[in-house]
Amino acid sequence: MAKRKRSSAVESVSLPKTTTPILPDGFAPPPSAPTRRTSQRKQPQPPPAPVDPNPETNDAVEDGSQALRASPDATAKDEKFEAEKVAPPKKAKKSKEPTTPKAKVKAEDSDSPLSDLSESKPTAHKSAKVPGKKADAASNDFDDPEAGEAEEANEEELKEALSRPPPVNSSYLPLPWKGRLGYACLCTYLRAANTPVFSSRTCRIASILEHRHPLQDPTQPEHSTKNRPNKDKPADIARGQAYVEGLGLANARDIVKMLRWNDRFGIKFLRLSSEMFPFASHEEYGYKLAPFASETLAKAGRVAAELGHRLTTHPGQFTQLGSPREKVVKDAMRDLEYHNELLSLLKLPEQQNRDAVMILHMGGVFGDKAATLDRFRANYKRLSPEIKMRLVLENDDVSWSVHDLLPICEELNIPLVLDYHHHNIIFDADQIREGTQDIQDLYPRIKATWTRKDITQKMHYSEPTPSAITGRQRRKHNPRVATLPPCDPTMDLMIEAKDKEQAVFELMRTFKLPGYDSFADIVPYIRNDENRPWKPPPKKKTPRKKAAEAEPAVEEEEPKPPPPVPEADVSMGGPEGRVYWPPGMEEWLRPKKREIKKKDPDAAASAKKKKGKSLNDAIAELDAKEKATAKSQKGSGKGDLVNGEEATPKSASKKKTSATAKGKASSAKKGAITAATPAKKGAKSVMTPSTSTSDEDVDMDMEDEEDEASDASVAPPAAKKRRGGAAAAPAAARRKSGRKGAKGISYAEEEEDED
Repeated sequence: MAKRKRSSAVESVSLPKTTTPILPDGFAPPPSAPTRRTSQRKQPQPPPAPVDPNPETNDAVEDGSQALRASPDATAKDEKFEAEKVAPPKKAKKSKEPTTPKAKVKAEDSDSPLSDLSESKPTAHKSAKVPGKKADAASNDFDDPEAGEAEEANEEELKEALSRPPPVNSSYLPLPWKGRLGYACLCTYLRAANTPVFSSRTCRIASILEHRHPLQDPTQPEHSTKNRPNKDKPADIARGQAYVEGLGLANARDIVKMLRWNDRFGIKFLRLSSEMFPFASHEEYGYKLAPFASETLAKAGRVAAELGHRLTTHPGQFTQLGSPREKVVKDAMRDLEYHNELLSLLKLPEQQNRDAVMILHMGGVFGDKAATLDRFRANYKRLSPEIKMRLVLENDDVSWSVHDLLPICEELNIPLVLDYHHHNIIFDADQIREGTQDIQDLYPRIKATWTRKDITQKMHYSEPTPSAITGRQRRKHNPRVATLPPCDPTMDLMIEAKDKEQAVFELMRTFKLPGYDSFADIVPYIRNDENRPWKPPPKKKTPRKKAAEAEPAVEEEEPKPPPPVPEADVSMGGPEGRVYWPPGMEEWLRPKKREIKKKDPDAAASAKKKKGKSLNDAIAELDAKEKATAKSQKGSGKGDLVNGEEATPKSASKKKTSATAKGKASSAKKGAITAATPAKKGAKSVMTPSTSTSDEDVDMDMEDEEDEASDASVAPPAAKKRRGGAAAAPAAARRKSGRKGAKGISYAEEEEDED
């Protein structure tokens, strides 16, 4: 007896099956395969709180991985637009409640992302490392044929790649350009806006299960920490369904802003994100878009019709109609049904509706190309007429070349999208050479696949990174492109690059294409097209002393906030259209993050040591300097002669007087240090008495002044110079006596007695 499979998710509840068949009549799916259910909500259940679609404030909202890539088949990490560079870091959520266990699904069950999903964040598919040549597709039948990050090539790969014939490219440029240029899924400028604008918000299955429970306070909006779902209360499937539908509606509303933004800068072609409605094509958690999203999508379609823009989709590389596994085929059909409903609800005019195609890869080879093509033919007949009208095939860079797909496209009346980047990696070397020259011989046949259905032809263009050598390395898309391919100048060209709309701007500037003068370079880290909270600049504080001395200031007008930006002009680049950022400078899209410099431990210790120097140490240092100066003066003054004779006692008395003056100067310096040194907290400043206030010092100062005045008249010039120099040093620190009428002492009688 076969074992019964356990549920893949905790708290999962079997969903009601809809009676509306998804596939055409004549195909009966097995009973075990649930179809996409119609969105239903229980009537007694109160409406859920509005969903916060901002990933910067709601950590449950994430960026769809496919929308960030240059194209769905780009899986290398550096081929994605790094949204975290332009978004503030999220704070870690603190929650004591146990999280819902992750649903584990075996990876080998399916090669389709529709069934290979867990409650964790979807990650890029990783293939096994290939030590030598490229692995044969048959070695891993159910693996992604275009997955795998760029790896370092070994010696054999490098020799084989370097020995290949050089590409032969055409010199023709489709100028003047009359077609429409476009980019895929995400506008980097709008994604980095203060309120992000993008249509690829997604979540985890765990978030859907969690939001089946009501909020702790249903009357208040959800908060990442203060108002979370209360898991103690009973769960309701309709409530969780309303949560994921709210994310899809937020994505659909942002299409209007993206279309108007594109139109202002001359871009009239956009690929819609397949992740617009999270898990809509999932086997268990899938849902129909009508009726809850009908009006929102119809509004976006009206804007696209008004502006004349083309909208397309590109299901992921796991959507494979040629797979030998029936489960994978069913998942692929369900995914195509979802994309067809999305485009149909736009209600576009007839021609724009025909141009709204769905691009699909053939997928894996599974060991036999002929058998894979036969399976594709059989499964294609099972598709609805609406899907057949939208489905187009694209050559890939692993298995299927233009020569492989063109015959079956002509046979089944399916348009063929030529991807130049893929063609330069996978091509039939027996018929054409690498490059854009020889492929032009197939242009008439490729164009005929479009004209038979009256659909405007489109092509894809991208370039490998300059450092790529081997085929695997050349699969990586360059962030921008340098030239235009030799295509019809009236067709639509999708630029598949990591920098999205900036790659289109680069081409516009290079070749002066229509719209090249509608945009300008952004000012680094500054955006003047948003309504941010305004704070008045701080007022300058004037010190009390300066305020008392200054003249009465004229009253200045208080600063006023800048005028608000109209809602229609928010995030539109301002009057000058500043939306272009140079290659590699996506960080300019947001205000510069404040960098906290780490302190140097040695410098911090030195500053602390310098700051902790005491007053006594400063005084001791000054005393040491003065002693050294006095010692040098004493050594130079020993044996000095006055008029050829040895110094008299009078000169000794003058030296003593000079020493006393130096002492007073030292005291003045100490007083200055005391005044300059900040007092300790709570300590009171005390006046320090001067050491030169005694009567003896005052009298001695007066005697010295009179003596020097009398000697100056009889001393020789050399002595005058020396005495003047010696008296000049202590004069700066000498304190004035204040006794103007003091009587001096005369030494005239003593001199007469000596004579």
